[in-house]
Amino acid sequence: MPIFTRGEVSLYYEERGSGFPLLMIAPGGMRSTVSFWDRVSWNPIPHLATHYRVIAMDQRNAGQSRAPIHATDSWHVYAEDQLALLNHLGVNQFHVAGMCIGGSYSMGLIKADPRRVASAVLFQPIGVDNNRPAFFEMFDGWAKEQRAAHPEADDATWEAFKQNMYGGDFLFNVSRDFVKSCSTPLLVLLGNDMYHPAVTSRDIVALAPNAKLIEHWKELEHQAHAIEAIKRFLVTHTPRL
Repeated sequence: MPIFTRGEVSLYYEERGSGFPLLMIAPGGMRSTVSFWDRVSWNPIPHLATHYRVIAMDQRNAGQSRAPIHATDSWHVYAEDQLALLNHLGVNQFHVAGMCIGGSYSMGLIKADPRRVASAVLFQPIGVDNNRPAFFEMFDGWAKEQRAAHPEADDATWEAFKQNMYGGDFLFNVSRDFVKSCSTPLLVLLGNDMYHPAVTSRDIVALAPNAKLIEHWKELEHQAHAIEAIKRFLVTHTPRL
């Protein structure tokens, strides 16, 4: 079982395929794990692992990954985990593809180290659209599952962590102004529900100077076209080594 350890943090990860690195960040909110890809309408990993070195991981305190809880925890600690894992695997530049919360994590990586992210594919990214209580409720449900394993965290710690994660605007971890200034190529697959508002996907594409939108991708009749569009996008933006 591949586990990367950095201090008190242990991160489970999997690798498939070979080629230019592609970090896949799963949906599932705070429960984002490799296995969650098998629970979505279609799993892009088998299609992309034929062309890329696909790296997938369980985020901290999800699945088989562990880390202590602190009141200062927020989006930046996840970006630090992700970049540390890539460093451990000898990866410098990479593509990133994230679904749901993975969209925000992907944008967080671009914010943290834009030179390393060749492009990003955002599957139904989360965003704020009169839905903040739903994200707070989701966090509280996850925290309830985690409390017994984290005696170091009291009620105030959990509340601060929740506000750090879901108290922000737009994509929670990056602002509209950041997206407007983001030159990284983005491919956005439209969201269409409470956690993944369509307006969020459309706003990203309207703001970012180098972004494209795929409106139809979940339905069986659109999946083949969407997969080919993703492959073309990644090929176009894969650096020549």
